[in-house]
Amino acid sequence: MDELDKKLNETFDGKVLRKDLLHRIKKGTNVPTFVLEFLLAKYCASNDQAELDAGMEAVLSSLQENYVRPDEANAAQSKVATKGKHRFIDKVHVRYVEKEKRHWASLENFNSQRIAIGEKFYRDNDRLLEGGIWAEVTLVHNDIDEDDYAFSIEDLRPIQLTRFDFSRYTEGRAAFTRDEWLAAVLRSVGLEPTKLSHRVKMHFIARLAALVEPNYNYIELGPRGTGKSYFFSEFSPYATLISGGQATKATLFYNNARRKVGLVGYWDTVAFDEVGGIKVRDPDTIQIMKDFMANGRFSRGAEVIADASLSFVGNIDVSVQQVVNSNEYDLFQPLPPELDLAVMDRFAAYIPGWEMPKNSSEFLTSNYGFITDYLAEAFHYQFKHTNRYEEVSKRIRLGKAIEGRDEKGIKKTVCAFLKILHPHGPPTDAEFEEYVAYATECRRRVKEQMNKRKPDDEFARIGLSYFKAGGEEVVVFCPESKDAIATQEPARRRLRQSEGQPTEPAEQPPAVQPAPAAKAAHAEPTAPQATAPVSPVAAPTPSAGPKEQHFTILYGDTGHSYESIMGPYLQGAKAVVIEDPYIRLQHQIQNFVRFCETVLKAGTVKKISLITGHDDKTPLAEMAEKLEELKQSLLEVDVELEVKLNPNIHDREIRLDNGWIIKIGRGLDFYQKPSSWFEVGAHDLNLRKCLETKVDIFKAPA
Repeated sequence: MDELDKKLNETFDGKVLRKDLLHRIKKGTNVPTFVLEFLLAKYCASNDQAELDAGMEAVLSSLQENYVRPDEANAAQSKVATKGKHRFIDKVHVRYVEKEKRHWASLENFNSQRIAIGEKFYRDNDRLLEGGIWAEVTLVHNDIDEDDYAFSIEDLRPIQLTRFDFSRYTEGRAAFTRDEWLAAVLRSVGLEPTKLSHRVKMHFIARLAALVEPNYNYIELGPRGTGKSYFFSEFSPYATLISGGQATKATLFYNNARRKVGLVGYWDTVAFDEVGGIKVRDPDTIQIMKDFMANGRFSRGAEVIADASLSFVGNIDVSVQQVVNSNEYDLFQPLPPELDLAVMDRFAAYIPGWEMPKNSSEFLTSNYGFITDYLAEAFHYQFKHTNRYEEVSKRIRLGKAIEGRDEKGIKKTVCAFLKILHPHGPPTDAEFEEYVAYATECRRRVKEQMNKRKPDDEFARIGLSYFKAGGEEVVVFCPESKDAIATQEPARRRLRQSEGQPTEPAEQPPAVQPAPAAKAAHAEPTAPQATAPVSPVAAPTPSAGPKEQHFTILYGDTGHSYESIMGPYLQGAKAVVIEDPYIRLQHQIQNFVRFCETVLKAGTVKKISLITGHDDKTPLAEMAEKLEELKQSLLEVDVELEVKLNPNIHDREIRLDNGWIIKIGRGLDFYQKPSSWFEVGAHDLNLRKCLETKVDIFKAPA
């Protein structure tokens, strides 16, 4: 035990545990951290090694006996039927079946959708109906043949603290310095602070902001494997993590049929995982999301006010340095077109996920930290009951470039830092200024990217600043873009035409300043009209080849076929790789056949590789039969088709071995379904109406 361990045990006796115990049992189980720590706190609340070893055995025994693994569902059902009753640790969901006019429970790994449940359980625990909760649940077997269910819930105890004393929490915090408390919070989420830089520590604290500050919206894009979604799936029972496919207005906001508020009414934080894969079928969803992100309320037949924060996390697969030095790209590139500038402007912060370390055992702590559930309860209490906005507003001084949403976002980020690191009282001037600087940087990152996208000066005031206590004004920069001309002084471009072709720049960009060779290509305007006038002799000729393109196909547009979009870029290509998660159903496979026909017209391609996804609803046998027919057909013209299934695929991308990359936001399936197969456009895709999607065509980085 180091000094911080001793201090935590003295001040928060019974509320802390050794985190290496968690690491020892975490591997090989998909039980959330707060559930495992619930058991560890129950059996391993001791410093004596013998008692710890005995407690670990009890935890493992409890998991073995009470936790149901997905492949053991049948054995678990048999156990209840044989014994008459049994207690399980599992996630419990409750749904209302309208036709039967009753509620049914289901356990995530028990594989039964018709478990009878008493009204008192879902009345006392609203979140059973919206996303489910982890609990100790006692199931009993029903022997009555006339009943249409085999199991019922006799007892249900949510796995979380039943009582929380916030005043005791703040009194304990007063015994620690800021840096000690920062280390204690990081150890509580399993990280060893001595292995992290101070800046990375601040990033980790920023990830927690949505758990303490209501109606706080942020985005984090970064490489895979940096733990972006951990805090919402593992750390807090008050947060829920959803995939993009669940982004419906009934699920998220309000279900008119049931007259029930959606996820935002039941959870402190709703996090969107793999945000680049969000699919929004109803445009109203985004409009409601904008209203909710702006002020925490929306109207959908009923006026709804809710406190949930929205977190958007996802992957960014391109070089950040290339992006910030490019006139064509920005750091919002992975987002789907539905998340437009109005949504982006509502982000209080953009956390630079590319600065976060990859998950590794070297960053895990073996020291003491808070029981996860205890810290989650402290955050939940502050989310519901404390407001530091007025305190921050009286103390903060911001520069003239900071506008309405900038100010609100910065202040809310600072409020979150105060709740996490200073729940007991105000920070020092130096600490406060550090939080203001960090919050300003994260908001500037949002504004810089919007400024690159907007063809006018609406977001041009990116020089965000704040004043120190002594009166000195400090202009804050984002480290990745501070010296990037393409980000600080982006070329102004008009909105794209509906045909999908970029127009001339709206105004002449500033003269290109000398730049390192590696950045020159990205600082150069892509449209030939943007260059200085040249003599007729030096004028570029049409034979220069296809150019990089970035455009949007609007809803209802026609004139877009696979051949018109990618035909020119297939010249000289011998191999094509297409990643598209939705080549499953008949019409999607028909689209893929048309794509293959386009590739064949190039005359040089010898291999096509398809990587697509599947789920429980995918008709695999039917899908395999159709793709096999296509494979044999292509072999007759000397082209090999290779098909790989990946259930975790999200991205959509076409890669050619001549260096071109083609990204269509919706993949190949961007056409509206014909209302009749006897209407114009049913067979000629050039005449078929489209759905809205973004198209990016560019050369792969060398």
